[in-house]
Amino acid sequence: MILPIYAYGQPVLKKKGAEVGPDYPELEELIENMWETMYNAHGVGLAAPQIGRSIRLFIVDTIQLSKEEKEEEGIKQVFLNAQMLEEGGDPWPYEEGCLSIPDIRGDVERLPRVRIRYMDTQFEVHEAVFTGIEARVIQHEYDHIEGRLFVERLKPIKRRLIQRKLDSIKKGQVEVEYRMKFAAIR
Repeated sequence: MILPIYAYGQPVLKKKGAEVGPDYPELEELIENMWETMYNAHGVGLAAPQIGRSIRLFIVDTIQLSKEEKEEEGIKQVFLNAQMLEEGGDPWPYEEGCLSIPDIRGDVERLPRVRIRYMDTQFEVHEAVFTGIEARVIQHEYDHIEGRLFVERLKPIKRRLIQRKLDSIKKGQVEVEYRMKFAAIR
């Protein structure tokens, strides 16, 4: 089932997500719905807060990017209860966007290597290193479960330039091709 994506201004996007346990209701169905929602919106990652759930869950599929950019194979993965252990390398600017913040893009500097501990859908613990675009998408989605948005990482002048657009999104005054839930619809 395709779920509405929560737009900029929704309080859930600013909350740190709670840990998920094996007893979380209908987790498998939620994850399936997240994949369907992400693909419907043409995303490469989606975090649970973006669908109104304040939990530590995000999904990533960079395989589609790899096909476009002819790079390495990419990953398609579920991350539960992720904890960032280490980030390294030289800062790397790259234009990012977000399904919760449509029509706004901006250069965000992130480090090109991350080491992360997470659980899979069987609640087995993994620790892995990711680099390049995988690291960037993971950092972006990880920010979501920490209550941070990519626009907070933009340079101050860029943030000022997009403020009106952000206010419009908050009010639901934006056109998108996927279902969204806005904060200030009256």
